[in-house]
Amino acid sequence: MKQLKTLHVVRHAKSSWDYDGTADIDRTLKAKGIRNAYAIARKLKLSNLVPQKIISSPANRALHTAVIFARVLEYPLQEIEICGLMYESSPEKILDMVRKTGNECKSVMIFGHNPDFTDLVNSFIDKPIENIPTSGVVSLKFASADWTGISRKNLESHIVNFPAKDE
Repeated sequence: MKQLKTLHVVRHAKSSWDYDGTADIDRTLKAKGIRNAYAIARKLKLSNLVPQKIISSPANRALHTAVIFARVLEYPLQEIEICGLMYESSPEKILDMVRKTGNECKSVMIFGHNPDFTDLVNSFIDKPIENIPTSGVVSLKFASADWTGISRKNLESHIVNFPAKDE
């Protein structure tokens, strides 16, 4: 039986710039962002794209998005891992962190930011995505028995779940 590892790359939901003097890390989600996050999380649940592990940036907007997804996907909130590396990092550092996941885990969902997330996804796929939109998810499936072995060469498929343009 073929071993598969799935990495779900989730950009945080639409955030607000409405509060002057708020630090970037503390920005909140807009109502539209909350609605889109719930809609995409429901879509993943219906497609049975439920992760075994959730890791989030400590930024308020990313963590709030992770909590929304966890609720919908019935993932224990207390098991969401907060990783400072996911905020103002690089695609290489994020990938290194993912590769340290225990091999008993078959699927990981990470919540963070652009441009790092779009760059990370594009390092694996043939036809580049211009921009992962807010609340957008790209699920990457790898033919690999362990996380250290995930690469462009063993990418089996990818699934894109983006909010509708008018949402």
